[in-house]
Amino acid sequence: MPGATAAPAVPDARDLRWSALMASAQAGDARAYDRLLHEILPHIRSIARARLRGSAEVEDAVQETLLSLHALRHTYDPARPFRPWLNAVAERRAIDQLRRKGRRQGREEVLDDQPESQFATPATGTQRLEAEELRRAVADLPASQRQALLLAKLEQRPLKEAAEISGLSVGALKVATHRALAALRARLGGDR
Repeated sequence: MPGATAAPAVPDARDLRWSALMASAQAGDARAYDRLLHEILPHIRSIARARLRGSAEVEDAVQETLLSLHALRHTYDPARPFRPWLNAVAERRAIDQLRRKGRRQGREEVLDDQPESQFATPATGTQRLEAEELRRAVADLPASQRQALLLAKLEQRPLKEAAEISGLSVGALKVATHRALAALRARLGGDR
């Protein structure tokens, strides 16, 4: 019918349950948050599978979505349906994964066709200890510095995006990243 508008979709029982669980999680109910995450995981995975091919890429997008949900949970408006908000976050993370894949493909070379290096050796005990020491040092950083380091340096997100996810301004994100690196250098020694 010309001029007719579609009626808004009526939320189903799952949508209502997810919305209620998210509202409870925002109020500090850890059990509701845990239950919500377990319930939405298959839904997030299906969104990632619709956009991505490889299982590793799908799982990366799922993990990114879960991290984003955690960082952005305070932005959800309980007066609105939860599933469209969740879908938007999951879609963005899947698209981000596609973008990263496209950037990697332009810079990486496939190693499967090349002979193994005669110099390739498993990590020594010392290297494993150093890696564990680094993991502990990162874990001991304040949460804001650890998140800034993860987003800006390890995930190499654009500063504006990393700032949005972390809830910090771009300047505060830069400061937190700088302080995290300085703390790691101080703890692990400046030569590393």
